[in-house]
Amino acid sequence: MLLVTLSAGKAVNHFFGGYGMGLGRYGMYFDPTYILVLIGVVISLAASAKVRTTFSRYQREMARCSLTGAQVAERLLHANGIYDVQIAHVNGNLSDHYDPSKKVLRLSDSVYNSRSISAVSVAAHEVGHCIQHARGYVPLSLRTSLVPVANIGSTLSWVFIIAGLFFSSMYFLVTVGIVLFSLAVLFQIVTLPVEFNASHRALAELERNGILASDEIKKGKKVLSAAALTYVAAAAAAILQLLRLLLLYGRRRN
Repeated sequence: MLLVTLSAGKAVNHFFGGYGMGLGRYGMYFDPTYILVLIGVVISLAASAKVRTTFSRYQREMARCSLTGAQVAERLLHANGIYDVQIAHVNGNLSDHYDPSKKVLRLSDSVYNSRSISAVSVAAHEVGHCIQHARGYVPLSLRTSLVPVANIGSTLSWVFIIAGLFFSSMYFLVTVGIVLFSLAVLFQIVTLPVEFNASHRALAELERNGILASDEIKKGKKVLSAAALTYVAAAAAAILQLLRLLLLYGRRRN
């Protein structure tokens, strides 16, 4: 979603004031709002690099329990009385996720058969989402309900914005586009407590069930904290992009 946001955002930069520099009536000018986009990009790149390096570091260190990510997921699910969730393998790296609509917990190549601290921690995090679902955790239910709206908002918002800019008589479409984009931003914000809570549950379950020792728990926390930063970065970048749209929209109207 972030990539779609940043890429599509370039299409409206020309109309709203250029790529940081623009050609005004009196010559070249600097668009200070573009700094917001650059900040979002830097934050996202830093978070992505952090999660890759942290996961890689503890991917090389095997957990003393000698359980694979899939085995840890199954043990934790059963320990919480959850027997109706299927554990499946999915291709890719760090593409792990829980699908509440189908009750399927999907673990990636680097997690499913791995016995590393990183794999065990990520698998437990996804189980955290399963526990949230089973316990009726409200933020998760809210995020799930926002998925279709957020997808529509992140995809169509730029269509409306660009259409409104092309056709001056239909400038109200820009407002519609900004409102739609706001729904995608809301999804990113709601995601934060869901992910933080899942990590908290994961670490508690790993310790309670004796899967990771106390020193390994600290390492697992580093892995999950680094992963959480990517969600914070995505939310921050989306908020900054929305702020820029609002500033440019206000300037355009004035």
